[in-house]
Amino acid sequence: MVLITGILGQLGFDLAKELTKRGVEYVAPSLEELELTTEAGAKNFILDKKPDVIAHCAAYTAVDKAESEAELAITVNGMGTRWVAEAAREVGAKMIYISTDYVFGGDGKIPYEVDDEKKPVNVYGRSKLLGEDAVNAIVDKHFIVRTSWVFGINGHNFIKTMLKLGQTKDKINVVNDQIGSPTYTVDLAKLLADMMATEKYGTYHATNEGFCSWAEFTREIFKQAGLKVEVDGIPTAEYPTPARRPFNSRLSKKSLDEAGFERLPTWQDALARYLVELKK
Repeated sequence: MVLITGILGQLGFDLAKELTKRGVEYVAPSLEELELTTEAGAKNFILDKKPDVIAHCAAYTAVDKAESEAELAITVNGMGTRWVAEAAREVGAKMIYISTDYVFGGDGKIPYEVDDEKKPVNVYGRSKLLGEDAVNAIVDKHFIVRTSWVFGINGHNFIKTMLKLGQTKDKINVVNDQIGSPTYTVDLAKLLADMMATEKYGTYHATNEGFCSWAEFTREIFKQAGLKVEVDGIPTAEYPTPARRPFNSRLSKKSLDEAGFERLPTWQDALARYLVELKK
């Protein structure tokens, strides 16, 4: 039996759907049943249900807000994950921890390997790295999966924001010097379901294939959606945010290849399927 934290989020929602398709039993605690700001809140549901696998998708993900709510972000993503990891060890469960490209410094243009130096440039990245460190130290049977630029049906994301803007604007400015990989939670969920059925523990990078800037991503969104909107690429310096963003979010898939896991489809293909799903 699989325990999914964060089922109301984009990834948790699609992981639940994927496990249902495969006939895999899962439980998904509510925010009240598994609460990541206290030790008892984070552990009791897990200790009661004794799952075989914990897919820890829940997190504090408000990147800009984390700069002013550092204590909360670090508690949820750092300590909360530590408590979940301790409970996983106690019940003998495998643990999947969803992490982020933000644990890296975002320098250069070369895709990051899993063991490259960690230099997070914002509070959110630091909080997620604390979670990684806890899982590494506590749970032997673990998968740490770093991803980036996530989009799914359930919840808010960049694509939904751009589609909404595209209904009322004929020209928008979008950052063009941050490079990464959009990732569809439907595709990532399939990989996680494959992983948890194995004992190929370790740290992985998992995103849809290909790299782009936010501006390039936006142009493809409008193109596939049939919206005539001009996209002007601007430097990050012209679009300041409370949290600093990494310029290089490219992640190497070497770890997936070496373990024999299938890479995800291209981000353009993922976007096309997502837009179809949005219309349903």
